[in-house]
Amino acid sequence: MKYSSTFAEIIKLQHNMRQILALFLTISFTFLSCQDNSETYKLEGDAVGYADGTKVLIYSFENRQTRVIDTLIVKDGKFSGTYPNEKGLNLNFIRVGEEKGTIIYFPEDADLKATLYKDSIQASRVHGGKQNKSYTEFADKITEFNNRKQDAMERFQAAQANNDTATITQLQSENLNLMAEETEYKKGFLEKNKNSLFSVMLLSEMVSRQEISPADASEYLNNFDPQVTNSDIAKELKAGLDNMRKADIGVKAPDFSAPTPDGGTMALSDALGKYTIIDFWASWCRPCRVENPNVVKVYKKYHDKGLNIISVSLDREGQHDKWLQAIKDDEMDWYHVSNLQFWNDPIAKEYSVRSIPATFLLDENGVIIDKDLRGAALEAKMASLFEEK
Repeated sequence: MKYSSTFAEIIKLQHNMRQILALFLTISFTFLSCQDNSETYKLEGDAVGYADGTKVLIYSFENRQTRVIDTLIVKDGKFSGTYPNEKGLNLNFIRVGEEKGTIIYFPEDADLKATLYKDSIQASRVHGGKQNKSYTEFADKITEFNNRKQDAMERFQAAQANNDTATITQLQSENLNLMAEETEYKKGFLEKNKNSLFSVMLLSEMVSRQEISPADASEYLNNFDPQVTNSDIAKELKAGLDNMRKADIGVKAPDFSAPTPDGGTMALSDALGKYTIIDFWASWCRPCRVENPNVVKVYKKYHDKGLNIISVSLDREGQHDKWLQAIKDDEMDWYHVSNLQFWNDPIAKEYSVRSIPATFLLDENGVIIDKDLRGAALEAKMASLFEEK
C-alpha cells in the first residue's frame, strides 16, 4: 500500500465512496451552461430495505465544501424532494442514515429517479438526464470489470494454494490483458463523453493511477467541449497537468535545493552523476523502508560506475532525528535533503509527488528517463544502463 496525499481514487468510488470526497473537496464543480428551461427538478427515490423514518441526506458542493441541502424521510419505502434548477452542471451526492457509503448524481434540467439498496450501496443508482446516464453506464461497466478481477483473484489464490505454476502464469497474463481492456474502455468513454463532468473526474483519476500520461491527458482535456474546458474543475486539472509535465519522462528534471542532514544546503545539480535517482521517501513510510534495501543493493553495485542517488525526505517538522536515524539504520549512504514539511514539501509539489516511495531516474544531463522503478524493475533497469555500456 502506498502512503498518499488527499488526491482521491475515483475508480474505487463504487467500493468506498468516502475516498472520492477527498478529491471533490479540493475543486469547484460549477460549469457554465445553457439557460435552464424549467425552474425546478424533482428527485424521487425507492429506498429498498430501509425502515420508515430513515433519513436521506442530500449534499452539494459549494465553495469547495460539502453542504447538506435537504433531509428527506423514508416513508413506505419512498422519498422525494424538489430543488431549483441552477445555471450550471454540478455534483451532488446522497447519504442514507448512518451508512458510510454515498451515491453521487448530477443535477440536471430533468426529474431524477434514485434506487437505493440497503444491502448494496454500491449498486444504488440515480437515473435521469444525460450526465447521470453516462455515469451510470460507466459505473455498471466498472462493476463488471471489478467482478472479473475478483474472480481472477480467487482463481489465482487457488492456484497458489495448489502450487499450480502454469495456471498462475496464465492468470498473470490474463490480468494484464484485463487491465489493458479496462484502460481502453475508459479512453473510449472519454472520447464519447466530451461534455461530461464525470469525464473530467475520470481523467484526473487515470492520471493519478498512471493509466495515462499527463501529455495524453492534456490532449483529451483540450478536446472536451468548451463548456467543460472553461469550467473551474477543468482549469484546475489543466494547471495540475501542466505542473506534472514539468517532471514527466523526456523533460529535464526541475532543479531544487534543500537542507542536508548536517545543516548545509544541496542542489540537485550538485548530485548529478552518469545516472541519478531522485528518491522521495520518509522515515515514517513503511513501504519506503521496505524498499530501501533494494535501493541500497543497486547503489552499492553501480555507484562506482556512475550512479548517484539524492533522497528527498517528507518527514515532518520536528522529526530531524528520526530522519537521520532512518538513514543510518537503512544504510542509505548517499545524498540526502529535507525541508521537513511533510506533504507540503515544495520539491514534492514541484514533482507532483502524491504518494511515496516515488523515484525519478535521470541521465547525465538531468533529463528524466524513467519513473517509479523499484525492486526487480529497478535492478533490471540499472543492469540495462550500465552493463551494456
